Amino acid sequence: MRTHKVIQTRQLTESTFVVRLERNDLNFQTGQFILVGWNGIDRREYSVYSGEHDDYLEVLVREVDGGKVSAKLKKLKAGETVQVDGPFGFFKFSPDVYKVKKFLFVATGTGISPFHSFVRTHGGMEYRLVHGVRLAEEAYDHHDFEAKRITLCTSGEMKGDFYGRVSAYLAENEIDKDTNCFLCGNSVMIYEVFDILTAKGIPVSNILSEVYF
Repeated sequence: MRTHKVIQTRQLTESTFVVRLERNDLNFQTGQFILVGWNGIDRREYSVYSGEHDDYLEVLVREVDGGKVSAKLKKLKAGETVQVDGPFGFFKFSPDVYKVKKFLFVATGTGISPFHSFVRTHGGMEYRLVHGVRLAEEAYDHHDFEAKRITLCTSGEMKGDFYGRVSAYLAENEIDKDTNCFLCGNSVMIYEVFDILTAKGIPVSNILSEVYF
């Protein structure tokens, strides 16, 4: 376990924020997660939000009602410290290992975290990001992605690119069978999208998922 100093906390919505920490030479592969918290007990898992080559470490946090860790993280000030353990996880990504470099990233809510790290680490990819949220304000740092490669699906208001859930959007659109698909978010979305993709002829071996909740 390591101690990392806070550089800043950046609010994105009323309940969602990014915590930036000193890197302290922590090495990770984009897509992995770290444990963040205090005392070795009050810790939570967060996918690394920053890129492999950034000189800082970031996590995207959604404050949970009654959550011990997220509430404390939200109040952090520059210069304070947290404990970090890791990295962990197998949701790793490197475009170089794929023969066909065609990628689909599907996320709900803060499940966009690893994909934010993907694009900060690997520029010039052929990818499509489909991000499902309730409100358009939850399009966390979409400016860091290529605008032409993002579809924002909103289920609570008609302000995104598609009104409805990501599963509905994917069911209505063609997807090349050789696309490499990465899913991150709630389990219901992952099960639904997995079935949609396989029904479209995408091999199970081309689908990798990370369940957030």
